[in-house]
Amino acid sequence: MSDHNSFIDSLETVLVPVHRDGHKFIIIAFFLTLGMFWLWMPLGWIFAIITMWVYYFFRDPERVTQTREGLIVAPADGKITGVDEVLPPKELGLGEDPVIRISTFLSIFDVHIQRSPVAGDIKEVVYTPGLFVNAVLDKASEDNERNGVVIEDRQGNKIGVVQIAGLIARRILCFVKEGEGIGVGERYGLIRFGSRVDVYLPKGKVAQVSVGQKAIGGETIFADLNSDEGEREARTH
Repeated sequence: MSDHNSFIDSLETVLVPVHRDGHKFIIIAFFLTLGMFWLWMPLGWIFAIITMWVYYFFRDPERVTQTREGLIVAPADGKITGVDEVLPPKELGLGEDPVIRISTFLSIFDVHIQRSPVAGDIKEVVYTPGLFVNAVLDKASEDNERNGVVIEDRQGNKIGVVQIAGLIARRILCFVKEGEGIGVGERYGLIRFGSRVDVYLPKGKVAQVSVGQKAIGGETIFADLNSDEGEREARTH
């Protein structure tokens, strides 16, 4: 491989695509930066750093998603902060029995695009207004502003995935509607600017990830509905 091609490949790993929702924020930050440079050079450099961060926040990298039937993949990048057996939110209509909930916390430095954890049909899209407490806290699942989506896979399993606003997040975007089909790993939403995403597994299914693990949206396997394997043990090194 030539040095030129190596240089281009290196650039592509840094200059990842930006989601279209971020374009207006980048343009606003860019022109504010020009104005700040005109007013006072040090202030201009501060805004230049802010502009680069805005670009970084709205990055939308490509992901390689396994498509085998039965796999549930991570809907978002971030740290897994909870793998708990809980009652699913009533608004999702997932029944009244406890199921496994996998919670992923997205810091302001994580990719904030959400991806479908499974291929199937959108059965429910339910927006619930609420508070903006710290998304790491367990009560955020019930108290915070959120948007829930229920997807029924090809085997008839229903999986719930909920976008939850946090302390900084003030806008939840959902790109899908009830009745639409979606592929596993396809982009379906975005949250600005720091948040949490919960996945509710079908009853009787276990998680194959652990608290503290770093999830990669569209790639990390959360569960295998076709496997009889029990819950996996993990440790921190």
